[in-house]
Amino acid sequence: MTNKDIVLAFSGGLDTSFCVPWLQERGWNVHTVFADTGGVDDEERAFIEQRAAELGVASHVTVDGGPAIWDGFVKPFVWAGEGYQGQYPLLVSDRYLIVDAALKRCDELGTRVIAHGCTGMGNDQVRFDLTVKSLGDYGIVAPIREIQKEHTEVRAYEQKYLEDRGFGVRAKQQAYTINENLLGLTMSGGEIDRWQAPGEGASGWCKPRSQWPAQPLRVTIGFRNGEAVALDGEAIAGHELLAKLNGLFAEYGVGRGIYTGDTTIGLKGRIIYEAPGLTALLTAHRALEEAVLSKQQNRFKPEVARKWVELVYEGFFHDPLKTDLEAFLASSQATVNGEVVLETTGGTVTAVAIDSPHILSAKGATYAQAADWGVAEAEGFIKLFGMSSTLWAEVNRR
Repeated sequence: MTNKDIVLAFSGGLDTSFCVPWLQERGWNVHTVFADTGGVDDEERAFIEQRAAELGVASHVTVDGGPAIWDGFVKPFVWAGEGYQGQYPLLVSDRYLIVDAALKRCDELGTRVIAHGCTGMGNDQVRFDLTVKSLGDYGIVAPIREIQKEHTEVRAYEQKYLEDRGFGVRAKQQAYTINENLLGLTMSGGEIDRWQAPGEGASGWCKPRSQWPAQPLRVTIGFRNGEAVALDGEAIAGHELLAKLNGLFAEYGVGRGIYTGDTTIGLKGRIIYEAPGLTALLTAHRALEEAVLSKQQNRFKPEVARKWVELVYEGFFHDPLKTDLEAFLASSQATVNGEVVLETTGGTVTAVAIDSPHILSAKGATYAQAADWGVAEAEGFIKLFGMSSTLWAEVNRR
């Protein structure tokens, strides 16, 4: 190591704010990087920059991560169409793009050391560390893991550490760990970790039922090769489309849930999540796929999707198997073209209409209504299709 420069992936929250003076007191020149992957407004963005300056960092940069998170994660995730353990929509997947931005800053500064604010109890440390190790020969400093060697009440320690040095802590950060990005919002801590009902403060983007608009919301999403490319007939960049969907469907409380899952490190994790835009996008994409893919594609594809989701969740974002699976997913999207109309009156969203030149409909047949085959053909099909089962039943009744 030729200098004492270190790059810290910075969000302005309690953990990364704590990291700055902790590293400084150990002789590091701390350079902070905020990878803006969406989910924060101008006021929050200004707060993060002000927080970095207040903490006395050597330099601070903000990187626009919207296009990267769309191309690198949202596209293949929507192609996959599966949440982790059938529910969680992988809202922390911006971590991989945050690492990319931080390592780029390391290269600009000529340092090979990166720091992050991940704890030793969670999954993010795995995602950060494995990504760093996959992308180059960099050293990793993890201050929160270091203080956990001596302190059990880590958040209380961090808060006091900052306050003793004259740095305030926002009230919301005292109770919850909140993560926001273009993909959505997650919240943990407080009564959520205690397996209790969330309190009034555990609220994010999604409006409660009492504030849902009276009129239903309808939007039309256009897809080309499985990628959302238009909203209500107007072409729009993917990350901007997702941001608009977040705003529209959050007003109707769409995409909020409480999730308990099996974490990478083996603990049970409980969070509140809100993903209004992704929920809408997944609903539209699945409806289109169901209409245009073959029966065998629709049956097999979820198996590939579940493995892809597991790899991303557990930190293997750069594993070659993930690349292999994405090649299959991309191939499956060749005919996923058309428009889907979504509707919500609040809480849930439904695909109410589909238009595509690739819908697999037979000209002379409609399910349970009309057919272009005869009764004898139907009876023959049933006999042959069920031959194995009926033979087993006949043989074993003797």
